[in-house]
Amino acid sequence: MSVYLDFEEPLKALEEQIEQTKEIGASTEVDMSDKINELEKVLIDKTKEIFSGLTPWQRVQLSRHPDRPYTLAYINAITDNQFQELHGDRSVKDDKAMIGGFGLIDDQTVMFIGQQKGINTKMRQYRNFGMPNPEGYRKALRLMKLAEKFNKPIVTFIDTPGAYPGLEAEERGQGEAIARNIYEMMRLKVPVICIIIGEGASGGALGIGVGDKVVMLENTWYSVISPESCSSILWRSWDYKERAADALKLTSTDMKKNGLVDDVIKEPLNGAHRSQEEMFAIVKKNIKKYITELEVLSPEVRINDRIEKFNKMGVWK
Repeated sequence: MSVYLDFEEPLKALEEQIEQTKEIGASTEVDMSDKINELEKVLIDKTKEIFSGLTPWQRVQLSRHPDRPYTLAYINAITDNQFQELHGDRSVKDDKAMIGGFGLIDDQTVMFIGQQKGINTKMRQYRNFGMPNPEGYRKALRLMKLAEKFNKPIVTFIDTPGAYPGLEAEERGQGEAIARNIYEMMRLKVPVICIIIGEGASGGALGIGVGDKVVMLENTWYSVISPESCSSILWRSWDYKERAADALKLTSTDMKKNGLVDDVIKEPLNGAHRSQEEMFAIVKKNIKKYITELEVLSPEVRINDRIEKFNKMGVWK
């Protein structure tokens, strides 16, 4: 059963009306096609109206929508289920919040890495709510080095509320693991494409977010802190999260305007959560385009461009 956010309620009412009209037509054998077409046109117009005027906080809500596809869904769709997951950091354990392995995009072998959230309560606990431990980031780095060894491009999918902040994670060097990934990703000799598909929070996102192309889906966010945490620090309450979301400039439009991401991938009219298959096709097309653009450059040029791009961030003249 589909989940509707509060601002999507008008769409729910229209969709229910369309279904009821279809049922009436089927049960009475009366031609209701004109009425259905009219309602579907109203639905499209209302969808355009709602999704063209989303606030930053509404985009944050969309990025967390339970029907929104997660990393494994993208990987399996893009590779036609030709994905071989690899496990473990060769030191502590296999972090289930961070997944990775080789997959095929048509005939091109690619290393896929990303944070994975769960689709129900049990799986959310199993995946630690998409919050990796240090061993998750070390596993990601091991797989990146493996891809570099075999000269295969890397695609990372970012979707995390942040790196796991627990005591055990800090004891095992959470900060060092993320910092090491940032340092090493700057110097990778193969093309690196980073795609924010949901939440891009703090160092948890940046730990797999350094690439030649850093792109966001339209209804995602990318920031050093979540709106709720920002609100609780500044106003000692979560009640100002909408105001914080606006002030943080965390939407894809703001990030592109400020030069912090290279591109924004448009989502289907009613969002990735309503048109998953269409979203998969769009992401696959863009990944192939980015790989083609990057493969013609030499490793030295890619590395220098990557370093220059990140060095310029936050510098104002």
